[in-house]
Amino acid sequence: MELKITTLIENQPGQDGRLAFEHGLSLFIEFAGKRLLFDTGQTGAFADNAEKLSIDLSQLDAVILSHGHYDHNNVGAVEGKEGKPVEFDEEGTYEIGGVDITAIKSYHDDENGMKRGENLIFKFRMDGLEICHLGDLGEECSSALIETLLPVHVLLIPVGGNYTIDAEQAKEYVDRIMPAIVIPMHYKTKGLNIDVDKVDDFADKFDTEEVEELEESELELFRDDISEESTKVIIMEREK
Repeated sequence: MELKITTLIENQPGQDGRLAFEHGLSLFIEFAGKRLLFDTGQTGAFADNAEKLSIDLSQLDAVILSHGHYDHNNVGAVEGKEGKPVEFDEEGTYEIGGVDITAIKSYHDDENGMKRGENLIFKFRMDGLEICHLGDLGEECSSALIETLLPVHVLLIPVGGNYTIDAEQAKEYVDRIMPAIVIPMHYKTKGLNIDVDKVDDFADKFDTEEVEELEESELELFRDDISEESTKVIIMEREK
């Protein structure tokens, strides 16, 4: 089974001068034959980038929204199958074409949502492969939450701090979840005037051989890439 993740919009311009960038996030995920859009940035720039990367958003199966903040939730810019894809933005358990999707309520801060509200963690499962996207998670690591999340093979996790968990907290999540692949998100990049930390603060907590930095926006993983014995951190970049 193949998993493919493409960054459509994020904080940095990356290597491809054609692509727009902005504070926010949008990921295009292809998994088990399904085409999923995870978050939609703050403007329609993610859709323009998709076109430049030859990704047809008119064929989406689902749009998945981690929370309602402006930099993740421009869902109106998307047109999907028969005019609109299925939208998942509430806690619950879903199924789409053989892919099991679980949305788990969490918090965007360490005060039970009093500062920044709720956040949805999404898990995708098919044929024993478990993918977990933590969204803009801000709450401290707890045994109860870890038990809910396990098992996880591929983990997408915020690491920048201030608005989400920071590098030290993210490392604790990784150590307790023990995924095979870790993809850090929501960190400081050149030209970003927001008070978050660089991804180096997180990457430096791992041995050099455990960290791989890509120079492209796409990541393809196959079942053989999933090791039960080790963890690899993959830092994604834009396509050249």
